[in-house]
Amino acid sequence: MQAALATRESALSVGIDRFWAPLAMFTTQDLALRLQFRERLVLHPEHLPHQGPVILAPTHRARWDALMLPMAAGRRVSGRDCRFMVTTTEMRGLQGWFLQRLGCFPVDQGRPSMTTLRLAIDLLAAGQQLVMFPEGRIYRTDQAIQLWPGLVRLAQLAQSRGVSVPVVPVGLGYSQAPPRPFSRAAICFGSALTVPPKGEREATRQFNIQLADAMHTAEQAARTAVGRPLKGF
Repeated sequence: MQAALATRESALSVGIDRFWAPLAMFTTQDLALRLQFRERLVLHPEHLPHQGPVILAPTHRARWDALMLPMAAGRRVSGRDCRFMVTTTEMRGLQGWFLQRLGCFPVDQGRPSMTTLRLAIDLLAAGQQLVMFPEGRIYRTDQAIQLWPGLVRLAQLAQSRGVSVPVVPVGLGYSQAPPRPFSRAAICFGSALTVPPKGEREATRQFNIQLADAMHTAEQAARTAVGRPLKGF
């Protein structure tokens, strides 16, 4: 499995670069996050699995989310990297060159390719943790959470191939919007959810509702911890 995964990563020019990944970890976690936030809280870390496949489903309110997740769930904490599925637009230019070497890989939200889906399933089959922002983009204002169907479909596809994948809802919160220097940040992990089998339409619809509710609850906990609770919708 590891050999097949390495071959697929090489073909797509993605993977964890031995030089850039440690440098990025130092730059983001030891410099950028510490300079940006005077306090970085991690709530309910016991809900984060440290072994076996898992999909992390975080809210997305700022670009800082992509740095907070590795800080709370990455190599220093769980012993493994966060493998992000990102939009194709984020993989362009210098940013894309850098993200490729940190293990990120692109997905076309409208028409995801089988190559991308196979890589995601291979990563999960290899017991890695995959990060998907199920809202599809950054929402900078408070509003009800609406999810794209891609996350549950991927989990069901992996399940149909014998890979059972728990989904962990994650909420992120900042004391200011947009986050400003020396503000506060928090990340909250919710209890893992079980994806229903493929083909059960009503169960799948209910799962997405359950996941959105769990993400909202986690976000509310994170926002409350930094003194900026969500308003009701």
